[in-house]
Formats: sequence, structure tokens, C-alpha cells
Amino acid sequence: MPIPETRRERLDWLALAIILACCTLWGLNQVVVKVTLPMVPPLLQGGLRSTIAAVLLWAFATQRGIRLFARDGTGWPGVAAGVLFGLEFCCIYFGLQYTSASRLVVFLYLAPFVVAAGMPFISRAERLSRTQIVGLALAFSGVAFAFREGLSAGAPNQWLGDTLAILSGLLWGATTLVVRATRLSGETPERTLFYQLAVSAPVMLAGSLLAGESMAWPPQGWALGSLFFQAVVVAFASYLGWFWLLRHYPATRVSSFTFLTPVFGLSFGAALLGETLTVKLLLALVGVAGGIWLVNRR
Repeated sequence: MPIPETRRERLDWLALAIILACCTLWGLNQVVVKVTLPMVPPLLQGGLRSTIAAVLLWAFATQRGIRLFARDGTGWPGVAAGVLFGLEFCCIYFGLQYTSASRLVVFLYLAPFVVAAGMPFISRAERLSRTQIVGLALAFSGVAFAFREGLSAGAPNQWLGDTLAILSGLLWGATTLVVRATRLSGETPERTLFYQLAVSAPVMLAGSLLAGESMAWPPQGWALGSLFFQAVVVAFASYLGWFWLLRHYPATRVSSFTFLTPVFGLSFGAALLGETLTVKLLLALVGVAGGIWLVNRR
């Protein structure tokens, strides 16, 4: 199927397929990261993931003749996007030490609201109607309902984890806005992603060093497999597809589908970790589907 080189105003089947694949992988990634935490500390996981993915992307771009380094005004926007990207994952991984994954994922998915609020200042064509705003609210309500049980549990320093989770959602949305509002919006997906991986890697590794993290050496087989999945499949392949979507399709409509990620995460948790698949998840799926329909309907 040919890849379009111009911006499309509506999501087609190619965009939907890539979005669903990304959301599925990101939902599974939450489970993989959680299982790997006893073997590889959180910030070190993120730093190693970005480092490996950045090297792979550099080799991929070199093989295809894609230029990653040039003085063309994308340097500072690229650094800004990379720092935001790195800080986002620092907040996610560090916040998981103080709050539950269910609470964190609810606050993390405030990101589409940040994109929806900011995009009208960048492109008038992406201004949301009242119906579309209701759709975003409905989708988020479905996710919040699915994770309602996690919101009722208290834990020491939980307020700190919740604050970091909210900050991670704001940073995710801000990263998308930086990409769309600067010269990065016209760059290749490979170059946009490389900025984020290459800059975020030292940010997270520095955070790991400051936190005094360490891991057993040599790493266990599961740890290696987890890092391969996180770096090659998620950070390299799925993020490359994600930035390609942001370049060719409306950012607000693309971001609205990310509400599916925590639902997939809960599904994988039930299938792989033995967690109970409740009626709340099914009701959340209805809310998410209804919200996506309202955001994308003609």
C-alpha cells in the first residue's frame, strides 16, 4: 500500500491499522515493564530502551540514506521534544514506585486533552467541536471507570506518584504539540524519533544514576527479552509509526485513539498476569468506542 506524502484530514484504514497496532503494543508494554522491574530498575529500563532504539534507528536511517543530522532549524525543537519525552518516562517509571499502575495510567491519558486544547493555536483546521469534546470526555470517562478500583486504594506517598503521573500526561501532550508546532512537523518520522530517543536516553540514564539504581550482571534471559521488546518493537518500530501518523494525519484525532492503550493493558494483564476481567472493562470499551466515534464522525 503506498504511503501518502501529504497531510490527510481524516483517518483512513492505514492510519487505523497503525494506531491499533501501537495501542496494542503499548498496552502490552505496561505489563512487560511491570514484570521486569524486579530485575531491571525503572529508569534504567527506560534509558537502556532509548539507547538501544536510538542506535537501531541510526543504523536504519543510514542504510536507507535518511539524513539525521543537519543545521536546518530543527535542532532546538528536537532537543526540546527529546527532553520532554525523557522527562515523561522519568515521571512514569519513578511514579510507579509510589502509586499503582491503574492510577498512573488514568492520569497519563490526560495527554489527549492537552493536545486537543493546544492544537487550535497551531492549526485552526484541528479545532474541536462540542460533539468532539464530548467524545474525548466520554472516552476518558470509560478509562477512568475501568480503573476505578485503583483510585480507591491508598498508599504511603501516593500523592507524589499521582502528581508525577499527571505531569507525565502533560509532558506527553506537550511533546506532541512541540512536534506539530515546529519544523519537526515537516521532518521525516525517522529524524523526529531520533531526536527524542537520542536526547531522552541520557536524561533517563542520568536519572537512574542519581537514584542509585543498579541491576544484576549478567542479566537474566527474561530481562534481555524484555529490553528487546521495549527497544526494538515498542521504542523503535511503534514510535516510528506513531510519528509518521503525526506527520500525515490530524494530531487530535490520532491522539484520541490512545485511550485504547490502557484498555489493552488491562486485557493483557488479565490474560498474562491472571488479573480478573471484569464488567467494568467491558463498559469502558463501550465508552472508549463511543468517544472515538464522536471525535471522528463526519
